[in-house]
Amino acid sequence: MTSLVNPRNWFAEAIGTYALVFFGPLAIILSVVAFGDGLSIESIIMIALAHGAAVGLMVYAFGHISGAHINPAVTIPMMITKKISVGDGIGYIIFQLIGAVIAAFSLKAILPELGAKVNFGTQGGPSELLNSSIMAGITVEIILTFFLVTVIFLTAVHKKAPAGIHGISIGGMVFLLHIVGVPLTGASMNPARTFGPAVVSGFWELHWLYWLAPIVGGIIAGVIMNYVFVNNAEPKTKSVSRSSSTGKSQKLEQYEKQYLSRLEKEPTKEETKKVSIPRRVQSKKPKSASELEKYEKRYLARLEKQSQTNVDSTDEE
Repeated sequence: MTSLVNPRNWFAEAIGTYALVFFGPLAIILSVVAFGDGLSIESIIMIALAHGAAVGLMVYAFGHISGAHINPAVTIPMMITKKISVGDGIGYIIFQLIGAVIAAFSLKAILPELGAKVNFGTQGGPSELLNSSIMAGITVEIILTFFLVTVIFLTAVHKKAPAGIHGISIGGMVFLLHIVGVPLTGASMNPARTFGPAVVSGFWELHWLYWLAPIVGGIIAGVIMNYVFVNNAEPKTKSVSRSSSTGKSQKLEQYEKQYLSRLEKEPTKEETKKVSIPRRVQSKKPKSASELEKYEKRYLARLEKQSQTNVDSTDEE
């Protein structure tokens, strides 16, 4: 997990989100208004391609810098699963929203009249195919975002994922989700993607739906994928082994102090020209050798060797 905030990463998130919110809605404006008359199969394919390509290419461009979340519904699960710090996560979301708003204003500057006809790509809530049902719209957005975040965790976060496939995998999933999701809810799956155009167009109808559902779907997917699949693939941290070895050395030091204090209490027998070897204290513990007894054996062997050396040197004199 990243422990310190990094404004460079925030800036990368702003650029990535700008690309998504610029090229995605631009495809909507061109396919639905400029070159078409309403939503059609051709326009859906163009919209899906634009969103999928924008996300996939930004993942390849900025994935090694910030992770290329470009989506609060991705950043929040990353914070919950401790892949990034809370400070960084808040910065990510703020700059994602800034990038989305700037992108939407860019569209307004380029195509003010055409863009206004489709609210600059703002999603309009559940369609008539869902009978304009809010619950159906929430369910669709939760499911779409669940599978988007699932692919992100298992291709970009998972340590054993094949190298180099995350961009095309995530972009491909975005393409698929737009193919089926645009006719139903507009396929937001990203609060920033809806927020930027809403600010410019002033269209806020059911805007809350595109915050609530993607975030819920993202959290469900992130928590499940992280604790079921991702964590099992990550090696145990070195801090655990270090703490255990530190604890073991502290135990040995404690055993040595206890043993030496017990030896000091025993009467010592002095012999001429010989160094007495301390008699082993009988333990009241069971026959199975404890860790203290094992240490005592090693300690006594070392003392015996030292005393033998001293005796030999005395005899030579």
